[in-house]
Amino acid sequence: MRLLTLLLFLSLGLIDNLAKADGPGDQPNVIVILADDLGFSDLGCYGGEIETPNLDSLAAGGLRFTQFYNTGRCWPTRASLLTGYYAQQVRRDKLPGVKPSGAGGKRPAWGPLLPKLLDSENYRSYHSGKWHIDSRPVREGFDRSYFLGDQARFFSPKSILLDDKPQPAIPRGTDYYATTAIADHMIDVLKEHEADHKDKAFFHYIAFTAPHFPLHALPEDIEKYKDRYLEGWEKARAERWTKIQESGIVDDRLSEFERETGAPYKRPDDIEAYGPGEVALPLAWDSLTDEQRRFQATKMAIHAAMIDRMDQEIGRILEQLKAMDEFEDTLIFFLSDNGASAELMIRDDGHDTSAEPGSAATHLCLGPGWSTACNTPFRKHKTWVHEGGIATPLIAHWPAGIAARGELRHQPGHLIDMVPTILELAGQEHKPWSGGPVPPGKSLLPVFENDASVGRDFLWWYHDNHSAIRVGDWKAVKTKDSAWELFDLSADRAETNDLADSNPQKRDALIKLWQQTRNHYAEQAQADLKDKPNAK
Repeated sequence: MRLLTLLLFLSLGLIDNLAKADGPGDQPNVIVILADDLGFSDLGCYGGEIETPNLDSLAAGGLRFTQFYNTGRCWPTRASLLTGYYAQQVRRDKLPGVKPSGAGGKRPAWGPLLPKLLDSENYRSYHSGKWHIDSRPVREGFDRSYFLGDQARFFSPKSILLDDKPQPAIPRGTDYYATTAIADHMIDVLKEHEADHKDKAFFHYIAFTAPHFPLHALPEDIEKYKDRYLEGWEKARAERWTKIQESGIVDDRLSEFERETGAPYKRPDDIEAYGPGEVALPLAWDSLTDEQRRFQATKMAIHAAMIDRMDQEIGRILEQLKAMDEFEDTLIFFLSDNGASAELMIRDDGHDTSAEPGSAATHLCLGPGWSTACNTPFRKHKTWVHEGGIATPLIAHWPAGIAARGELRHQPGHLIDMVPTILELAGQEHKPWSGGPVPPGKSLLPVFENDASVGRDFLWWYHDNHSAIRVGDWKAVKTKDSAWELFDLSADRAETNDLADSNPQKRDALIKLWQQTRNHYAEQAQADLKDKPNAK
């Protein structure tokens, strides 16, 4: 019934009439798949050599966005994705003078998550995987949830909640693997939905922990890539760049390796603990020792294996949708929470140098050499707000609602656009909640039809004292340790030619707008805290 109704709307050019649907079941299902620390070019359909046939098939049957953005870090991304606000507005990333804010911040009452906005008469909402948001999933409106609270242990997590209730820890030595378990839960919930709630559409948020560190993967997946990266990160980056240009995703310039930029947080003792194979900087591959080249190639092989396995599990999910006859009528988004990570650190269970790389006893990180390759063609990494930190692949696939097949969309978009897009498809307006400010995002539905503008004034970033703003094709950006830079992204998406000195008026205008916006968001974020004794 939902598919027939939707096809009628589309054939008559009446997609806006979804808002006038006369009963439950007339809206499409929506699935948002979020990867963790995936690089811009890691997928095959975005130029990578990693085998991702299922995601590539979604791209071939739908759209690939070339200028879509996240926040540069996991927890602010998840807040923006599910509220439709910048994370700073809802206190889920730090702003000077706003306390508490950041990873420990609590959202204001006017910043509910999407399930509370969706009409429960028409939709059921489900969550599988990572959370990293304040509160708990069922408390926030999800009908079912598998909350994997321990992303550091892919084989033996100690923190799992099922429908907000604690579950036993998984001991080592079982066949448990987090990526598979997350997909298992989603498939089980889809079967339950088919049996008990077929009259309703569903929204399912599936947040994989892959390929976030520690680099943990199944041995058979690692074996596929064991020797693939022995020629080094420069070679891999050059090959990806060729594919990216050929596909038209980005076709202007390739940034240089930033040889002096290492991990964002300095932990020299951890780097030393990894042994002589580790390097702190993205040095020239031919300058490394044989031991270092093998160690680094093995790390990238594990990273690739984690992504390969995620794609395999997504394939199982797609088969379940097809078995339910819901594949055609389900809008699937796939994206990443930030760029690939240059971090090098050892946490939780530590790192056993004698254990097999990628096993539960190890705690390897990708590091800046391979992160640079994974973020091709961009500069910087996770936590920065240069393009390498905030640019994400975005695939949108919906056979019943998106006529285009295999097309690119170059219009800029941001996580804040996801909630208004989904609400419009659900026949609902994204409006202020409980006296809150007007949400800043835009619906992406016009972009589904063609590469049209959504009428945006600007996009804004602030994380870890890194700052950026984009107005049209102009972007001003700075690290916490540098002066503002200015780039014309229409000709220089990789941010290689700083125009700040040659165009100071444009630079200063963007800086002023960034500062005004920061102040405005700070006022919004702390408005309901002013009279509370624990606000400071």
